[in-house]
Amino acid sequence: MAAVSFQNISKTYPGARGNVQALTSVSLDVESGEFFGLLGPNGAGKTTLISILAGLSRASSGRALVHGKDVQADYQATRRLLGVVPQELVFDPFFNVRETLRFQSGYFGIRRNDDWIDELLLGLGLSDKADANMRQLSGGMKRRVLIAQALVHKPQVIVLDEPTAGVDVELRQTLWQFISDLNVRLGCTVLLTTHYLEEAEALCGRIAMLKNGQLLALESTSELLRRASSHVLRFKTDQRLPADLLAQARVTGRVVQLPALDALAVERLLTRLREAGVQARDVEIRKADLEDVFLHLMGQAENAPAPARACA
Repeated sequence: MAAVSFQNISKTYPGARGNVQALTSVSLDVESGEFFGLLGPNGAGKTTLISILAGLSRASSGRALVHGKDVQADYQATRRLLGVVPQELVFDPFFNVRETLRFQSGYFGIRRNDDWIDELLLGLGLSDKADANMRQLSGGMKRRVLIAQALVHKPQVIVLDEPTAGVDVELRQTLWQFISDLNVRLGCTVLLTTHYLEEAEALCGRIAMLKNGQLLALESTSELLRRASSHVLRFKTDQRLPADLLAQARVTGRVVQLPALDALAVERLLTRLREAGVQARDVEIRKADLEDVFLHLMGQAENAPAPARACA
């Protein structure tokens, strides 16, 4: 039995100019114990899908199940199975960190679980903030408390919606070490949405990609990587590329990246740059990564008809 099952999920919102189709017939399963990535650009429908899973939004059609239980028909049972970390920083300013976690435990009828709370505080680097008022914490520390709140009842399924957006490198490393440990040691299922594709590549065994509320890909990470070009030519330049190279390039400031299938393709690209008078500095060749696959799939989808603007 799948830990999470989205079955033909569609979601429509009323809009000023007619209905907005946020999700269109999305079906996918996340297996028990899996570390699963849900990727897509802003507005792809990722947060809408998670909101439906958490019971915060109702699908227009289709069903979402957690360990075989319907999130609408058996909400109380599915909520106990889920630990959801939202994007927004929501906190009660009147309590300290430990009190916040104790109150969250009480919502699930759990008492005297200070040992587990201490483990969460230690694992998330919050031990020295246990008695600090929530108002005194930085944004990164508040994010850590949100994660601890989602884990305080020991859920079987952990849902992380952009958990490291806008936070420092230290928190990212601490979080992934702790969540990976829970995934391996306790067998927790993890469903992750992130814009940091290197995180998804490193952590997730399988990945689904969404755009405009539609499922573009659902494969193992290794299989997705095999789709990519074998290599990428990366260099810096202050000059504009010729149109034929610009059409296939990924340009970030002065850094240019061009797909290259093999060594011969690299040689041809360098020759074309010399012919165009483009001076390339800090030239290197690297293996294609998940970001290359993601951008390729999103680019292919640009030409596909979309039902309407999707809402995140």
